[in-house]
Amino acid sequence: MKSSRRTGVPATIKGEINPEYASSIGPTAERLAKAEGFFVVGDDKRGGKIHTMRDDPLARMFARHAISGPEYSALQKYHHHWHHAGLEGGVGTVDLNRIFSSDPGSMSGMSKTEAQYHHRKQWRDARELMGRRTGIVVDNVVCAGHSLELAGFSIGWTNKPQAIAAATEMLRDGGHRLAKLWGIG
Repeated sequence: MKSSRRTGVPATIKGEINPEYASSIGPTAERLAKAEGFFVVGDDKRGGKIHTMRDDPLARMFARHAISGPEYSALQKYHHHWHHAGLEGGVGTVDLNRIFSSDPGSMSGMSKTEAQYHHRKQWRDARELMGRRTGIVVDNVVCAGHSLELAGFSIGWTNKPQAIAAATEMLRDGGHRLAKLWGIG
């Protein structure tokens, strides 16, 4: 029987730190190429490097100065509330031998804790402030990680440059409104 342990470059050789180990645990060349330079390399204070990927659509916009610092912070806070409210979809399993029905015992759609209730309230208040169309764009880009192009298409634009321009403007407007709501900047 083969061992289920990870094979590759050992961390130590006869008790000494293996210098090849630090370079072997970083991101692959393909992952770095996909990030297109939107990452930061730091020091782990132990001779290795820490790669922080900043290649989501929101971070890319901030790096290109398409949105301001307060807008970026407010949109990150919006994502924080959305995530901690339990609104992020999960991967579930399906039992094909079972009849599909709701499960009232699992409180589907309801807050399970006081903290989750707080985050849902903050998210709902923010979503109401932004409005329907801006909320769709912000949810697509900030929460789902979709491109500006797809966010623009989701609100009815059919021309790619116009969709990107409209989504950018709505994202900036939503970030500005949220920054004012939460007193950021």
